[in-house]
Amino acid sequence: MTEAFIVQREIQIAAPPATVFAFLTDPQKIISWMGLEAETELHPGGLYLLKGVAGDPAKVARGAFREVVPVHRLAYSFGWEDGAEVPPGSSLIEIDLKEQGNGTLLRMTHSGLPNAEQCASHAKGWAHYLGRLALRAGGQDVGPDQRWS
Repeated sequence: MTEAFIVQREIQIAAPPATVFAFLTDPQKIISWMGLEAETELHPGGLYLLKGVAGDPAKVARGAFREVVPVHRLAYSFGWEDGAEVPPGSSLIEIDLKEQGNGTLLRMTHSGLPNAEQCASHAKGWAHYLGRLALRAGGQDVGPDQRWS
């Protein structure tokens, strides 16, 4: 069976994998490109928590790490607190980092989304945030996380 509601993205980042990995896992680095507050416990079963997505203090993402392979791979469950369609732990984010040229190729898959509307919404969010991540990991200031339209 092929799952229909998946978001996949690939982006080249002008930074080594260790730098990109840190921006995906270190709470202080995470909030420099996404959210207002973050908490991570980097081991299988450990907490992934992001508060204030898009500058909205009520927007909270929660999940648990399934795989943590330093500088190469992350996999964690994901969902929104108070999210009826995508509750905490209901979807899966997998991120692979591969050294390529003078930087890193990031491949991301977000699976387990329930419908086309949620798939489109998360695709828009990932396009926004992976762009911010690429700039930030590459050494640029991206400013505070704010809503986009």
